[in-house]
Amino acid sequence: MIVSYNIENVSFLVVDDNKHMQKMIKAILRALGAINVKVADDGAEALKEMRTFPADIIICDWKMEPLDGIEFARMIRTGSDSPNPYIPIIMLTGFTEAGRVTEARDIGINEFLAKPVSPKSLYARIQGIIEKPRAFVRTASYFGPDRRRRQLKYTGPDRRQAEDSGQS
Repeated sequence: MIVSYNIENVSFLVVDDNKHMQKMIKAILRALGAINVKVADDGAEALKEMRTFPADIIICDWKMEPLDGIEFARMIRTGSDSPNPYIPIIMLTGFTEAGRVTEARDIGINEFLAKPVSPKSLYARIQGIIEKPRAFVRTASYFGPDRRRRQLKYTGPDRRQAEDSGQS
């Protein structure tokens, strides 16, 4: 069953230093039904924008100057003055190596989207945020959405049961 969401009441903040990409993402969002879309040229400008614009979802490029997407996301998730550490962040990048995906996940990105961006792929990430919101986790070294996307069944011995019965 395909579910189509009305996103006209969802506010988006698009953070990208490339004007062409800003226009393209904004046009895709508008075509999908979004009305409230703001843009920022880099992470520093986006942080300022967030003080007055209550975005619901951030769509952010990775590589920007002077404040790139990774540092921006880190500031959103862990900064003491963060306007909203729980806001969903979709990271855009042309660099899709496994290490980059892991790095983005490990600083608290909700969704990862490789360029070139299509309306279908962007909508799928928005739909994922709506349909499968992940609980936020705080540890000594991480704050962000739960990094586990699926529950894996443990198939080893049940140590707790053995410990409770006095066996080892």
